[in-house]
Amino acid sequence: MLNPPETVLEIARRLEQGGYEAWCVGGAVRDAILGHPHLDWDLATSATPDQVRSIFGKRRTIPVGIQFGTVGVLDSDGTLHEVTTFRRDVKTDGRHAEVEFGATLDEDLARRDFTINAIAYSPSRDELRDPFQGRADLARRVVRAVGDADARMREDRLRALRAIRFAARFEFDIEPQTLAAVARSAPAMGRLSPERVKQELEKTMQQVRRPSRALALWRSTGVLGTVIPKLEGVEHVTLHALDLLPLPELSSKPYRLLTRLAALFAELGESDAREALTALRFSRAEIRRIAEIAAAWTSVGARIGEALTGADVTDADLRRWVATIGRLDVAPFMRVAAALWQARRPEDVMLPKRLRAVYRRMLRVARRDPITIADLAIDGDDLVAAGIPTGPLIGRILQALLDAVLEDPTRNTREWLLQEALRLHRQM
Repeated sequence: MLNPPETVLEIARRLEQGGYEAWCVGGAVRDAILGHPHLDWDLATSATPDQVRSIFGKRRTIPVGIQFGTVGVLDSDGTLHEVTTFRRDVKTDGRHAEVEFGATLDEDLARRDFTINAIAYSPSRDELRDPFQGRADLARRVVRAVGDADARMREDRLRALRAIRFAARFEFDIEPQTLAAVARSAPAMGRLSPERVKQELEKTMQQVRRPSRALALWRSTGVLGTVIPKLEGVEHVTLHALDLLPLPELSSKPYRLLTRLAALFAELGESDAREALTALRFSRAEIRRIAEIAAAWTSVGARIGEALTGADVTDADLRRWVATIGRLDVAPFMRVAAALWQARRPEDVMLPKRLRAVYRRMLRVARRDPITIADLAIDGDDLVAAGIPTGPLIGRILQALLDAVLEDPTRNTREWLLQEALRLHRQM
């Protein structure tokens, strides 16, 4: 007994009372067998989309993919469940299939990607339908394509990434013929839309406790070089750093996904990270945040690494680092930097303690000391009033004043800054 929620059972009962078959299918069945929680209970039925809408009414149904046989049905709690008509593929372009209805349940299961996802459950009969031995593969901890692995990959190129994600998420192996088909599929992966690759990358970061295993497979099969060329040469130590960051799915804190992504792209540097993220259709805000962390890593990552060996670090050093990173970005940057350095020095037992000490000092500096031009006790208008002409020179003088204040914050007084500004003006 897999115990779907009562709200799902009610949908299945209504379909069967209408004279149609109703089976729970997909990831919910797989996860229930594994004993994992799963909220997305979907159903397959012999009813056509029009018949499904007739049973539940237009107020409870949404035509989310009606041309492919899928109707969204709202349960009594307002949760949407996909109810899809049994179907078979007529033809496919490698991403979208043209389907026809009137198929049997077994024919419907035959068009699915992997055996572990091709198991159906009838709540009314407490019966599992498993024509491709998916339960056996779950027990053996194997991801295996349904039928001809190469054919499954040709039907939908996204399946190569899904195979890797499932294997990494559940810590399964990929059956050898299926893995070989994934590798053979790699050159054609460029047909996937950037949005789909981005979505799969995010799901991997959100669902997989050790994403290094998934991304190492992306790389070894040739998939990574096709879908994210900038990361083709990513080092294993960088991938290992991702495993040291918390799993976003286990937290309500959305920044954890961005932190894992930033750790992956940081070593590309600002320009290449921005280019790769733009190609994947990340939002402007996401690109900006990750590119800023990449730029800061390029500028001060190595110097912070030296400090973590036990070298003395002055407050002036810390102020310059915080000025480069940005006051509000110290926390996300240090999460990324800590993972990258710990991956490089796993044998250094003192490293976590040194990281915490440096981080605490950086936070104190960020709260207490002037680190930006806006923190200076004077501004451009004050310089103009002192007789310095407007133009690029104002900006250069303000930056020089900030450099002096980063060295010694006691200089951040109106009197000292104006005197120094006039001296710099004469000198320049």
